[in-house]
Formats: sequence, C-alpha cells, structure tokens
Amino acid sequence: MQRDDPADVTGRPRRPPPLGGRRPTRDELAAFATADPDAIDDVLPASGTPLRLLIVGINPGLWTAAVNAPFARPGNRFWPSLHRAGLTDRVVDAAAGLSADDEAQLLARGIGITNLVGRATVRADELSREELREGGRELVERLAELRPRVAAIAGITAFRTAFGWPKARLGRQDTSLIPGWPADTALWVVPQPSGLNAHETIDSLAERWREVWVAASSSD
Repeated sequence: MQRDDPADVTGRPRRPPPLGGRRPTRDELAAFATADPDAIDDVLPASGTPLRLLIVGINPGLWTAAVNAPFARPGNRFWPSLHRAGLTDRVVDAAAGLSADDEAQLLARGIGITNLVGRATVRADELSREELREGGRELVERLAELRPRVAAIAGITAFRTAFGWPKARLGRQDTSLIPGWPADTALWVVPQPSGLNAHETIDSLAERWREVWVAASSSD
C-alpha cells in the first residue's frame, strides 16, 4: 500500500527532561528505578501520521529515564550506528535530552521510537516474562494506529520472550505467525545496541540498520 509522505509532521508533545536538560549524576540515577509504566515519552508524529520505521527498544535504562530521551546513556551505540547507517545526518547526542532539532529530523525521515516495556530498570534482564509478553501484545495493538512500513525491535532475547519464539534469529521475521500483526508492516529484529552486548560493534549494528532502512524505504 502506498503511504503518505511523512516529511511534514508534528511530533506528539513530549515532557521536558526531568533534570532540566543536564546529565544526571550517578547518585541521581537510582531515583528513576520506579514502577512508572511510562518512564519516558515516545518519539512519534502527530496521531494518524504513518511512519516508515518504528524502532522498538526493550525498555528505558535509568539514564534514559532521567533525561526523557531514548538510548541516552553515553556509550550506547544506538545513535552512532544509526548515523553510520545513514538514518541521521549527524550523531545524535541525547545524553542530556533529545533536542527539538534531532526529534524533528527523525520525524521528517519517518522514524519513530518506542519501547516494548515502559518501566525503567538498570538492565533489561530485570523485566519479568509477563511484562515482556504484555509489551508484545500492546505493540501489536498499537500498530493499527502507527502504521509503520517496518517495525524493528532492538534485542533478540527480549523478542523471543515477548513473542514466544525461543529459536528466533536476527533479521526479518514471519509476521503471519504473530496473531493480529498487520500484514502491511514488516518486522525485523536487530541486536541490542547497549555496550553490554559485546558481540556487536558500531559497524555491525550499522549494517543491520542499513538493511532495515532499505526495507522501510523500498516503496518510496
């Protein structure tokens, strides 16, 4: 299906960074390990505006929650790998929050960002199996509104748990096996970009993102 050009979009309102636009100190991070199911705001266009690519993280880290910006912790390879893959025209620095210009660039390119689970933790493996499964169910429901050409989940281990596919591998997935998944949204799973994932580099992550972006842009 041919989709609208998302070049002129207005993002949904996002809360200002909790710390007023500065980086958190180590002592401040613990305060963000709460049960809040919406620890950070999504990066999404105005309601009803379709997306080329919806990037789905697993859940916010404490640094990310402290600045209300996705993949914000220094050392996370998400933003450098997106830039190296050509998805952004510069390396986004979200360590103190996501700037309006960087958010606008993402939305103008048809890129949105959300999470499977909204609760912030030190590590993704602190999430329960049921939290991940519920996150998978909710993602399927949200796709009817968001209508991305491609959804890319960043984390194979969490994906396996969320969707009950213990043998799933990285790359494009067969969405016919996921009840309710919209037929016109392709699904990819890419590696978790945290520095804790020693199997990946910025270059290897960028290669994955290039594949995803080609798929998301293929009907332009």
